[in-house]
Amino acid sequence: MTLAGDVTHPPSPFRRYSEILPHRFTFFRHSPTIFPRLMDNKEVARKGYGAASEQTRSQILFILFVVAFCIYLIPRIAINFFYYPDDKIYGPDPWSAESVEFTAKDGTRLHGWFIPSATGPAENAIATIIHAHGNAGNMSAHWPLVSWLPERNFNVFMFDYRGFGKSKGTPSQAGLLDDTQSAINVVRHRSDVNPQRLVLFGQSIGGANILDVIGQGDREGIRAVILDSTFASYATIANQMLPGSGYLLDESYSGENYIASVSPIPLLLIHGKADHVIPWQHSEKLYSLAKEPKRLILIPDGEHIDAFSDRHGDVYREQMVDFILSALNPQN
Repeated sequence: MTLAGDVTHPPSPFRRYSEILPHRFTFFRHSPTIFPRLMDNKEVARKGYGAASEQTRSQILFILFVVAFCIYLIPRIAINFFYYPDDKIYGPDPWSAESVEFTAKDGTRLHGWFIPSATGPAENAIATIIHAHGNAGNMSAHWPLVSWLPERNFNVFMFDYRGFGKSKGTPSQAGLLDDTQSAINVVRHRSDVNPQRLVLFGQSIGGANILDVIGQGDREGIRAVILDSTFASYATIANQMLPGSGYLLDESYSGENYIASVSPIPLLLIHGKADHVIPWQHSEKLYSLAKEPKRLILIPDGEHIDAFSDRHGDVYREQMVDFILSALNPQN
């Protein structure tokens, strides 16, 4: 993840499973008591059928226990590939930021920032951009990627998912959906925001959360959707880290299920072709499933969520602004 400015980078996302599980499951190979060895024919003859049958039943029960345990454990390991929260401060708060505490629908206390337009009253901003950040660190680590927006007359609302930054709770797929919906509703009810001029901007897992919100039919006042380096499927990413683990994840939260429902809201997808965290083909797939109006920008040397960093200057920032203006004024 590349961030602009002198900001300490959050933990690397999507660590390999070898960092989480014992190497090559050596505890199974080197512990003779883990799996009772199957008896050979001589033991069967010596102990008799009843003893052999009892031994076999014990082995079967143990194997069933191991299988059930794996079915329980592997999805929890797999979903943890997606969440690397912390409460470290990666940079100073934006000088103009208003600290906002709010409550998710399930009662979890959350924290966000409202940063007004730097060029005039918040009420007169071009639009209010609701930013859903990636899976690591917290919003202070991601602020440099959106810090340029207030200077271009946009309000920005950032927030931390449960378990990230100052927000309470523990992250989960359902929880992050709740958090994103709740953040949007907080913005809608602000007196200094035009609730009919909202833009949803999701980066990495934030894009998946935004698509989940759209999939729930929450569209009021949303004039544009922007997805940067977003994945199409939870299972595909999990399988990339721990082969086979994705098949046990809840795919109902995957963005590919909801991308078509964004229309008729204008959609912009952007992805770097040098992204080694989420391959750019995910955005290509989302684009193929989306309906018009839609646009896809692929950055030849772009890395994970760095389109709007200082590395690329204003090239993609201006394209994003032009896209928003076009979405707000479709007749032009």
